[in-house]
Amino acid sequence: MFKKKNKLSKEATFGEAWSKGGISTKLSFFIMGISQLKNKQWLKGLLFLLTEIVFLAWFIFSGVSALSMLSSLGHNKTKAVIWDASQGVYITKQPDNSLIILLFGVLSLIVVAFFVLIYITNIRSARHLYALNRDEKHIPTTMEDLASLFDTKLHTTLMVIPLIGIFAFTVAPLLLNITIAFTNFNQYHPIGFSWTGFQSFGQIFTGNTGNTFFHVLGWTIIWAIAATVTTFFGGIFLALLIESKGIKFKGFWRTIFVIVFAVPQFVSLLMMNIFLDNEGPLNTWLENIHWIKGPIQFLQDPTIAKFSVIFVNMWIGIPVTMLVATAIIQNLPQDQIEAARIDGANIFQVFHSITFPQILMVMTPALIQQFMGNINNFNVIFLLTGGGPLNANYYQAGSTDLLITWLYNITLKSVPNYNVGSAIGIIIFIIMASISLVTYRRTNAFKEG
Repeated sequence: MFKKKNKLSKEATFGEAWSKGGISTKLSFFIMGISQLKNKQWLKGLLFLLTEIVFLAWFIFSGVSALSMLSSLGHNKTKAVIWDASQGVYITKQPDNSLIILLFGVLSLIVVAFFVLIYITNIRSARHLYALNRDEKHIPTTMEDLASLFDTKLHTTLMVIPLIGIFAFTVAPLLLNITIAFTNFNQYHPIGFSWTGFQSFGQIFTGNTGNTFFHVLGWTIIWAIAATVTTFFGGIFLALLIESKGIKFKGFWRTIFVIVFAVPQFVSLLMMNIFLDNEGPLNTWLENIHWIKGPIQFLQDPTIAKFSVIFVNMWIGIPVTMLVATAIIQNLPQDQIEAARIDGANIFQVFHSITFPQILMVMTPALIQQFMGNINNFNVIFLLTGGGPLNANYYQAGSTDLLITWLYNITLKSVPNYNVGSAIGIIIFIIMASISLVTYRRTNAFKEG
């Protein structure tokens, strides 16, 4: 009864709650939890009040300092030797650790944003309580609120832990990485660095770094398309072949190919690296049967190495597509296929008009996801070629490096440029987000949704 009445209660505006509400409603705009305590919602009121007290204490004693330091990232940027009159000696004054200052500044911004969200929740609750009192409706007790958290609001309760995890391990690191792109945090400023605006992005598109970026970007797009298309059509072809009526022991053949997928990827890639080496089994065998006079540079020649990584990716990627395609093929409408065959359609016409459209419609979202994954396919390139062979015209990149492996080289190799690496990460995100949105909006799954 009460829930039905509350549902029919007309919600008040914030202006009405402020102008017509009692003293407890007005005070709730400044002291969180007062309205809830006045209406005997003890637990909710105390939580709101305690949150505000803790936030104000933190903000006064720590937050103000962290946010004020965020604008300068520290005043001391270099190491200096100064005279200490009290001790009568020269001392070395270390630069301020700008990374720690930036980290605490970003965390402070997140805490402030989180508090603002709680504050908005508080005044919405106060407004709702005013409306219930105005309409003489039942006000839920603390026990009723707790019961609703495991009933009508169970979804909210279950979302708390995932949201905390997302903010702690995704949002905070992401914001830190984004802000680093607007600094000069590199090998020349490893401790004390400053804000530099968009200079890191300008560095990517100019000079030797710009030349490297456009070449690596071009290869990344070519690689992602080639890797996606070859595994997609290879998996479909393999699934159709195994599902053909004349093939016996279908389960055995599927198991054989699934083994490739079941083996850890890094094991397969490292074995392929040995197999394709100049002195590896493949070159040795070809030389022994006198098909070649010298080793084929599978991983050392810039052009051949690109074909090699695409081929190896087919080896480890086709079984995945095969499994998905097999499930789709087994559920195809057989009456349509039989009708097409009765009408005289051959196997290629059936595939073109019935089988392939059905597979494509179901697999398009997964295909987009696979394409995005190939743009950031770190394992295949890093474990197979290490980004090589080296290219003297590139800045810290090899001929087979993708944007993601180039980012790794820039940030973790001998000459780290964290600001440029962070800027590249932002560009990768923009590229992936743009392609994902454009392609997904064109799929049938989106249009029918």
